[in-house]
Amino acid sequence: MGQPNYRNGFELTLHEHMLDRPLLWKSPRTIFVNSMSDLFHKDVPLEFVRRVFEVMRQAHWHTFQVLTKRAERLEAVSDQLVWPANVWMGGSVEGARYLHRIDSLRRTPARAKILSLEPLLGPLGALDLSGIDWVIVGGESGPKARPMQEAWVHDIQRRCVARGVPFFFKQWGGRNKKQAGRSLLGRVWDEMPERACRPVPALAAADGAA
Repeated sequence: MGQPNYRNGFELTLHEHMLDRPLLWKSPRTIFVNSMSDLFHKDVPLEFVRRVFEVMRQAHWHTFQVLTKRAERLEAVSDQLVWPANVWMGGSVEGARYLHRIDSLRRTPARAKILSLEPLLGPLGALDLSGIDWVIVGGESGPKARPMQEAWVHDIQRRCVARGVPFFFKQWGGRNKKQAGRSLLGRVWDEMPERACRPVPALAAADGAA
């Protein structure tokens, strides 16, 4: 990709030189912490995870979004982490066989919990949204993209409306995601939780350090 940080390809690499970067950005922004990785991968040392959380605690003016497919490890170590209010913890769920990840996410002390249902590869059935603050849905894109059915998306959207959970529809996906667009039920769904749009106050000293 021409990015030195990705020189090792898909080999797990810890970039310690990047940890303090958010502290240099003075204007509040939303930061996707690990768009090319998974912070809760089994080979990421717990101490490194704690350092990431400490930086997020210090950079209280930003909103951090962390997404994982390793929900079991997330749950296992969650009580060993300090959870600042500006950390949005997300679980990735592609189909019904992974619904257990939502239960693991729910059992963490994260103050904001989000679901990334993308790429959505099948119906989710009796999706329980209790304790969930935001739902994002999207289809797979690229030459070999597997199709996403409208009925799957409509069911999730209805459940979000019923529980008052903000719903964000990212894309239909497919070979040409731009042509497929983002319209669902005649409109674009860009809902976000209100608290994600407000400045996050500095944590009290009692929160401590990781």
